[in-house]
Amino acid sequence: MPAPKNQFKAALKAGNIQIGCWLGLADSYCAEIAASAGFDWLLVDGEHAPNDLRSILTQLQIIEKSPSNAAVRLPIGETWMIKQFLDAGAQTILIPMVESAAQAKELVKACHYPPMGVRGVGSSLARASNFGDIADYLTTAGDEICLLVQVESQAGLDALDEILAVDGIDGVFIGPADLAADMGYLGKPKEPKVIKAIEDAIVKIAASDKAAGILTLDETFARRCMDLGATFVAVGIDVTAYANAMRSLAATYKT
Repeated sequence: MPAPKNQFKAALKAGNIQIGCWLGLADSYCAEIAASAGFDWLLVDGEHAPNDLRSILTQLQIIEKSPSNAAVRLPIGETWMIKQFLDAGAQTILIPMVESAAQAKELVKACHYPPMGVRGVGSSLARASNFGDIADYLTTAGDEICLLVQVESQAGLDALDEILAVDGIDGVFIGPADLAADMGYLGKPKEPKVIKAIEDAIVKIAASDKAAGILTLDETFARRCMDLGATFVAVGIDVTAYANAMRSLAATYKT
């Protein structure tokens, strides 16, 4: 029996646009609500949200029971950390702040068992193998791992061609907020120079064999990115949606 099919990875390979939402509330109850909403994919954030391995594991368990596909953003691309999240059952991971092909190659190695990579072999302990019940897990797991790298600096953009040439990378996600800050426009991701850099990057990624992705709450820009070739697009953040709804409700009666 092989590793579970990664439907999100298959959709990206087929060029099917996947609409997603960012989960930063770090709560399984909230994740369950999001999983019932109908998004193609849900990103559980371990970089800027108060999540850890256990809280993300719980959210993965909930999302896997829904039609949505789960992805996890790690706080950093450390080999030991990637191993833990893969063993916990994450099949799609997003690694922030990737700035070189050398870094991308190390991430690929971290996602695969030897001889292709350096992932530690402990599948009999791992939820990913259904605790040893998936007999062919070791030989098939790598095929179903979807590795997404986040380019969000000028250095990353400068190295984009080399990053796109790395085998084993499935998609490149452009991070508008950090990119804007690195370009000198902190808090201003809609600056024309930033927008042009993002659009140029999406076109370049889409022309390669990798999928292009982005997070934006601007519907017009989201659709523009999809028109340019982006295929995994996050269009909302649970924290923002909740905060805006609560503030709006309070303001209705307090003003």
